[in-house]
Amino acid sequence: MAQSFEFTFADHATLDGGTVVCLMAKGGPAAGAAEADPAGVLARAAEAMSFKARALSVLDVVAPQGSPADRLLVVGLGDAKTMTAHDWLKAGGATAAKLKRAQRVTVFLDVASVPISAQAAADFALGMEMNAYRFDRYKTKKKDEDDAAEPKAPARVTIVTAAAAEATRAAETGRAVSDGVFLARDLVNLPPNVLGPVEFAARAQELVELGVEVEILTEAEMAPLGMGALLGVAQGSSRPPRLVILSWKGGAEGEAPVAFIGKGVVFDSGGISIKPGAGMEDMKGDMGGAAAVTGLMHVLAARKAKVNAIGILGLVENMPDGNAQRPGDIVTSMSGQTIEIINTDAEGRLVLCDALWYCNDRFKPKLMINLATLTGAVMVALGHHHAGLFSNDDTLADQLLAAGRLTQERLWRLPLGPDYDKMIDSKFADMKNTGGRYGGSITAAQFLKRFVKDTPWAHLDIAGTAMGSPTDEVNQSWGSGFGVRLLDAFVRESCETDAKPEA
Repeated sequence: MAQSFEFTFADHATLDGGTVVCLMAKGGPAAGAAEADPAGVLARAAEAMSFKARALSVLDVVAPQGSPADRLLVVGLGDAKTMTAHDWLKAGGATAAKLKRAQRVTVFLDVASVPISAQAAADFALGMEMNAYRFDRYKTKKKDEDDAAEPKAPARVTIVTAAAAEATRAAETGRAVSDGVFLARDLVNLPPNVLGPVEFAARAQELVELGVEVEILTEAEMAPLGMGALLGVAQGSSRPPRLVILSWKGGAEGEAPVAFIGKGVVFDSGGISIKPGAGMEDMKGDMGGAAAVTGLMHVLAARKAKVNAIGILGLVENMPDGNAQRPGDIVTSMSGQTIEIINTDAEGRLVLCDALWYCNDRFKPKLMINLATLTGAVMVALGHHHAGLFSNDDTLADQLLAAGRLTQERLWRLPLGPDYDKMIDSKFADMKNTGGRYGGSITAAQFLKRFVKDTPWAHLDIAGTAMGSPTDEVNQSWGSGFGVRLLDAFVRESCETDAKPEA
């Protein structure tokens, strides 16, 4: 983390140096400008620079001698009356991007004639925090001149707003969300020699501190359950697989849980069907689905969500040694269905099919959502700006699409159907693990659908969004943590009850 912030919300502030941030909407003055800039420097600078307060534009001015501030920033909002929660998030991120090395910051949040809610204030702070994330723990000591410029402690940020008391409470939930997103980002960014299945499981185990129940199955426990598909992927690696079960009991006692299942291939060489060398280092991120589920369970526990939730992590490494599974092998899944291995690089669906069956059989959830960096084909279809959504339930699909619009972790629904399902029929087994070149993300989803029975289910193919996606005001990291905010919003809007969580 290159920069971090300690936030205080207040209904007034006494200025004594530091950086002062004022927000300006189109047609409206910058709140706090008169207090921070009694000489009217900002107004003259805005006129000289033709500053029109367009959304996310920034005017940066060195404060004149005698000013109660050292530096003045004006951040444009555009039309503040139409701003969404994500717009406030981006405004906070755009502000944070200009605050490198700042140690004292005062933000005048309220805009003249536009009431700013407590949630908007909390979203602004969350955007600042999320923009500041950097994964730099493996960089050695920097040059003296650079090191001296790095902040030694979190910047102290005072956000001045009339809704200070309520914003303070709302920001506690925001902190839970950012911590969950950062956990997911860390997991995706970690190098594969550091994060194997055992190490990933150990990190998930730490959620017990928040009240999450954690159970970890080893190979010796999975084999008697018949998890031949998952174990087949793992057999080429010297690192043993793990299945992690995370349980948060915040809803009514005995109520069926909602379940989230994540693909956790900590490194994917492709196995015997080995990948090309170019870009293979990115395959440390092939556990982005499991990372998102881990981050989500952190958020639900940290904010005491009123829901019963299960998280399942299928953790393996896919490597090519003399014991690795081969194209042409036939494995038996936990469901009893047999699978012909056509391509050992179509391994994520083999991990997920056993994890889905186990989850459905043991927990009888009211719905299941799995996340996986499953196919390159989804990037051909959707690029890096949407994740693929497949579902057997229209209501669940609509709820997820709505959550994606709310958080701007956007989804696009793709089709399922019997014509696609025929493409994975096998001559020698019940099915094969790839349907060929065309419709690859769809046939992968059809494969998973064979393991969910009638339970409402959705599959999110996040190959284009969990890693290497375009950076923006909210995310500057290679590992984005995609899915954590999306699914937290889904739970909040569609799943939570009025039950009291366990203490």
